[in-house]
Amino acid sequence: MRTYFKKFLYLIVLYGFSVCHAGSYEDFFSAVKRDDADTVSSLLTRGFDVNTISTTGEHGLILAIREPSLKVAAVLINWPKVNVEARTQQDESPLMLASLNGLTEICEQLIAKDADVNKPGWAPLHYAATHGHLAVMTLLLDNHAYIDAASPNGTTPLMMAAHYGTPSAVKLLLEAGADPMLKNTQGLSALDFAHSANRADSAEIIAAFVRGRQPKGTW
Repeated sequence: MRTYFKKFLYLIVLYGFSVCHAGSYEDFFSAVKRDDADTVSSLLTRGFDVNTISTTGEHGLILAIREPSLKVAAVLINWPKVNVEARTQQDESPLMLASLNGLTEICEQLIAKDADVNKPGWAPLHYAATHGHLAVMTLLLDNHAYIDAASPNGTTPLMMAAHYGTPSAVKLLLEAGADPMLKNTQGLSALDFAHSANRADSAEIIAAFVRGRQPKGTW
């Protein structure tokens, strides 16, 4: 009888914990979307796992940056044992998403927590160059981002800047040492990327830079 009672009591406690956890789970991801940093902090303090994955397969930090819920993102980044190298289903890291959205302060906090600036494949610098976020690009380069990082198909940040970004982003990368002569697996250079997107200003900047690297003629 005593053994039965202990088992019964254990089941009650387990059920209560499960219900409580389920409520915390819903509360946590709802708070992330609302940018409710106080609720998120309270749940984490009470023991909620900072690395819990949502029903859609997203880490809370990924969701916070994507929304964006910047106050919650800061809480999560600075919480002990947070996985700053969580990935989306497309292999995007928190630093990549923050770079894409031009969230300089979030990028600084992630880098301070040892987020991978040189993630293999598509890298944060590709994403920052895509939208021409100069401050983020400079931050990444200052933290040793490889300027000619190659995506799986050999596309470099300069190519992304030439096709999708801004002339200022193209100029920044060239002046920082990006190689305009590189080609991706399709045989396309940064100049080809600029022409294919009808980015005349970026194309002229690249062409002028290439001309400037040519040996001077002798007379």
